[in-house]
This record gives sequence, structure tokens and C-alpha cells, in this order.
Amino acid sequence: MINKKLGERTFAFLSPPSVLASACVGGKKEGEGPLRGEFDILNEDSFFGMETWEKAESEMQRLALSEALKKADMASPDFVFAGDLLNQCVGSAFGLRGSGIPFFGVYGACSTMAESLILASMAVDGGFASNAAAMTSSHFCGAERQFRFPLEYGGQRTPTAQWTVTGAGAVIVGESAAPPYITRFTSGRIVDAGIRDANNMGAAMAPAAYDTLSAHFNDTGRAPDYYDLIVTGDLGALGSELLRELFSDGGGPRLGKNYTDCGLLIYSRGNADKPNRFAAGKTAESGDQDVQAGGSGCGCGASVLAGYILRAMKKGRLERVLFAATGAMMSSLSAQQGESIPSICYAVSIENHA
Repeated sequence: MINKKLGERTFAFLSPPSVLASACVGGKKEGEGPLRGEFDILNEDSFFGMETWEKAESEMQRLALSEALKKADMASPDFVFAGDLLNQCVGSAFGLRGSGIPFFGVYGACSTMAESLILASMAVDGGFASNAAAMTSSHFCGAERQFRFPLEYGGQRTPTAQWTVTGAGAVIVGESAAPPYITRFTSGRIVDAGIRDANNMGAAMAPAAYDTLSAHFNDTGRAPDYYDLIVTGDLGALGSELLRELFSDGGGPRLGKNYTDCGLLIYSRGNADKPNRFAAGKTAESGDQDVQAGGSGCGCGASVLAGYILRAMKKGRLERVLFAATGAMMSSLSAQQGESIPSICYAVSIENHA
């Protein structure tokens, strides 16, 4: 057996799979943000023509996968690895029913895009598939109903709260000589900082991001400045600042100007954000979108990766990206029982040169 392991938790693909195609779908608020031009499909209707928000989320996944397959000139992938935030991942399962595509359900909360991308790439690199799709989604209204309060309640959101993105992203990886390539990944492990506030996910997930990113740098011998872009998803304003502090206090490498967060890229927070060179020249029509600490949800990292990041890589604007998606492994029941919020982070290295 060929050993692909680097260090403690990082693995290198022997035959790095290529990103064949990607597509992303967003809602009205996402279409008002700084990345509106990076979406394949935007819909003003939060129901996406469906009867419920949950059915709308399934429709978003169906649209994202259909658009990605169209770009790849492919009828169907060998496998789909997909998940979402809804109970029992019904957004993914219902979206794929009737498709006839072999399906692996994945739950990593907001880290699902990175987790599913790793698994799809492992299937291709391991010779189990010639191609595979990684996909996930979230819906603001569905997430609020499940994890917080129904919208009719009209509760006031705290400054540390994040706005769940109404969006979906699909990435198809496969055997090809064309970049970009999925070259390495660092596996996540559960990290629990004892945070119990479900309206402060950034603080809960930042330690997991630090744990995984530190392992990646140690295992690979790469410094943070090796990458053109290091992007987490989705720590928001508070969590990304905490992550910077953890690296500053940890005695190891520090995160520089090449680090940002998907939750800061997807919405405009007015003057609350420091200037972000990755969103330079892209301003929201509505100015401050009133999203508190920024975006979150499975669809946040998925749509930013499948749209803005991978398009920038295919155009040569970015050559080496480290995508580190974070997830809060909680449920509405565990929150009601006063449990702390265990978190996880998976890191995926995507490069234009294998």
C-alpha cells in the first residue's frame, strides 16, 4: 500500500483529481452582496417556486448540480457526496430522489463542503470513481426555524450572530489534466471550547479552525504565505479575529493579509469590515446588509468556493488556495439541553499546479 500520509493528519493525493466544473445558487440577499456576479443562478423568491423553504433548499441543490453537470458536459456523476443543515439531511436526500445517482449522505454542519469535497476526491484518487460530485446547501428561513426562532417571532439578533446564507454549491471532481487540482487535505477532529451560545458560532468554531490549520502547516512544512488565499467558512467577523489571535498567541506562524473568511466575503457589512483585497471593486448595491457578524451556513462556504474562488483559480487570479470549512456539530435538541458546541474543521489544498 502506498502511504499518502504527511505528518499527523494531512494526506497527499497520488493522482490529484481535477475540478471539472462547479456551480452555485443564491437567494435575494446574496444577489445584493459583493459576490452577486459570481453566482450561476440567483432567485428573488426565497421559495424557489416551491411550497416550503425546506423544499426550496432541495431545489437549490438540484439546480446547482444540474448547472455543474451542464458545464462539465456530463449526464451524471458516478457518486454524489452531499449534506445540509436540515434534520436527517433531507435537503440533500429529497433533492436527489429520482435522480438515480449513487448518494452518500454527509453531515459536517457548515464544514460539509470541505468534507464532501475530500470524500469525492478520495473516491476518484482511489480508483472507485472516474468522477464524483460534492454538494451542500443552507437556507436562512429553514435554519432559523430549526435552530433558533420562527421568523414570525421577530426576535432581535445579537451582534455576534451570523446570517445563514440561502445558497447551494456543487463541485465535480474527476480524472483530467486540467487545473485546478485537489492536492492535499487535513482531516478534522472534534474540538470543544465550552461555548454554549448558539448565537456565537464564530467563537465556538475558531479553536477547531486553529487546530486543523496548525496541523496542516506542521504536516506539510508550508507557511501560511505559501497560499494566495487561506479562507475559512464560516467564522464571521468575531471568529476570524479570534483565529488570528490564536495564531498570534500560539508561537507559530501568523495569518497575514492572504487570510479571510467566506462569511465576510459574501455580504457587505458596511464600514464594519476592514478593507478586503479579495472583494476589491465589488460593492453591494444596498451598502450595509445588516448581517451582524457576517454569513454562515453550509451554503456560505459552498457558494463562495463553487463561484468566486474556483472561477478566480480557473482565470489564473489565484494559484494556490487553502479552503478550511468549519462546522458546529450541534443540534437544536443539544442546544436546548444546555450542551456546549463541539466543532470541527477540514482543510483542502486546491492548486493550479499538481
